[in-house]
Amino acid sequence: MNLRAPVTLLDVAQRAGVSVATASRVLNGGDRVPRPELQERVKAAADELGYTPNAQAQALAKSSTNVVGILVHDIEDPYFAAIANGVMRAADERNLLVMMASTFRDSDREIAYLSSLRAQRARAAVMIGSRRTDAGSLARTANEVESFLNSGAGLALVSQSGMPAHTVEPDNRSGSADLARELVRLGYRKFAVLGGPETLATARDRRDGFIAGLAEAGLEAIAVETGEFTRDGGYAAAEQLLDRNADVDCLFAVNDVMAVGAMSALRARGVDVPGKLGIAGFDDIATLRDVWPGLTTVRLPLEQMGRRALELAIEGGEPTTETFKAEVVLRESTAILRG
Repeated sequence: MNLRAPVTLLDVAQRAGVSVATASRVLNGGDRVPRPELQERVKAAADELGYTPNAQAQALAKSSTNVVGILVHDIEDPYFAAIANGVMRAADERNLLVMMASTFRDSDREIAYLSSLRAQRARAAVMIGSRRTDAGSLARTANEVESFLNSGAGLALVSQSGMPAHTVEPDNRSGSADLARELVRLGYRKFAVLGGPETLATARDRRDGFIAGLAEAGLEAIAVETGEFTRDGGYAAAEQLLDRNADVDCLFAVNDVMAVGAMSALRARGVDVPGKLGIAGFDDIATLRDVWPGLTTVRLPLEQMGRRALELAIEGGEPTTETFKAEVVLRESTAILRG
């Protein structure tokens, strides 16, 4: 007797050329309805293969809660807090409840939280972080992302490209390159970069974009100091630079909190900003309103990024990537021109 293996949802998804999550939404139901053309493809594939929807799966797909999860690398960081605030405001407008957790940049903790949200039948989740470069952790995270989506929930990531889900990306490279051009235009010529950890692609993209912008003017960074992606990391990196007596006239820190830490280190050493040394950051966090001299930086629409991430997670559908442009903001920390 020739017994044919039962047709699975994966078979239908592969025949239709869509994700398993999309096939599930079409055949098992759910809140996020895919585009009409995708629905037609999935239904046609199911008919061709003789697929019969699983009644239990249909019931589960319709039983998700009104809970949205936010997983953030570090809620104390104003950058992440601003994005999370955008997610929370957008969720509140839709009468959704929010559960939020800090992962402290631990990929295993991030995976565990996402798995927990899946078990609780969360309607959607937004993961906010700085893209990592470790292949092992990326693979483990991608597997859990697939499982989360296959459960019928929606998902979007902020600053974490490369995952099989909706992604909101800041234009880090172009923004830092634009900043380099503006600082050269102001007259600065001898630059140092306060970079973050090599394992964070966000920090590397900003560093590399800035260096590329300098190269257009025939310049190179005199020094690159690595440090933690934090205020204390910026303080320590600036101290290391000062200890080396590097001949520089402007510092670029790859995020604002590092720049604020660097400004504190310079003040402690009696270095006048911007009289002796200019300094610039990246993000334009709200904390800068209380910093003097005002910090030159690259502005990102952080709350808008969070709002859009929540919208994409709720809408579902095939994964897309949306890039948000960055804008250079010149302030007093680079106010004195160099000849």
